[in-house]
Amino acid sequence: MTGFSIGELAVVEAALRAAARAEIMPRFRRLTSAAVRPKTGPLDLVTDADEAAERAIAAALRHAFPGCLVVGEEAAAADTSLLDGLDGADLAFVVDPVDGTANFAAGLPLFATMAAALVRGEVVGAVIHDPVGDDSALALRGEGAWVASPDGRREDLRVAAPVPVAEMAGTASWRYLPPAQRDTVCRNLPRVAAVWDLRCAGHEYRLLAGGHCHFLMFNRLMPWDHAPGWLLHREAGGHGARFDGRAYTPGITTGGLICAPDVASWHTLRAALLEE
Repeated sequence: MTGFSIGELAVVEAALRAAARAEIMPRFRRLTSAAVRPKTGPLDLVTDADEAAERAIAAALRHAFPGCLVVGEEAAAADTSLLDGLDGADLAFVVDPVDGTANFAAGLPLFATMAAALVRGEVVGAVIHDPVGDDSALALRGEGAWVASPDGRREDLRVAAPVPVAEMAGTASWRYLPPAQRDTVCRNLPRVAAVWDLRCAGHEYRLLAGGHCHFLMFNRLMPWDHAPGWLLHREAGGHGARFDGRAYTPGITTGGLICAPDVASWHTLRAALLEE
């Protein structure tokens, strides 16, 4: 019993798809210079599409789920206290209206619209929608993970089979690591087969859950970036935990996260990346 149904998850997906069609795609490759602004720095951007899509998604969710708490990335940037309500809310949603804003602003068709449903702090549902492909990766706690197309087709997701560390490929985001740990990780990256960074966690999690890579590693854990993907990966059969082995929870934004095909792979990968 998750406290959230597949029908309710479909409502969330519909809200994301509608916002993507109405607010995001009409602006794609049509942004003026005034429609793109730095948020916390030159590598952290916000656009008119982010703000308009978040408003539309939040309004749709509040209409469909009266009394719910909605914490969007842009709203939380203006009021960080919104995060404080996630653990205690009977039903909350975290929303990333445009994940991969730098790609979107550059005209690169690699961005996502994401949301996760939380019941009293527990992630119970996830949607990672691709506005360009117009399909969605979904997960319901205890019910699996799948990709749904607009025409109703469904394809189940499953993580890659375990392989030795030297054969693993994935993403390792070292940008927000503390300097000493960043140096260690960067020295250790040749221990795996390949590493890349798509600048879009949503698509990275979709690749991971679909078995197209073996691992992801992140340090900064804002809930709208990772709650949807963490559940998608878990329901596709994978194992994810913070650097110290403790369980991931959306209320904690530090301590790093490693996702791997299974528990044994997680331990060997953690040692390979984080230990001297």
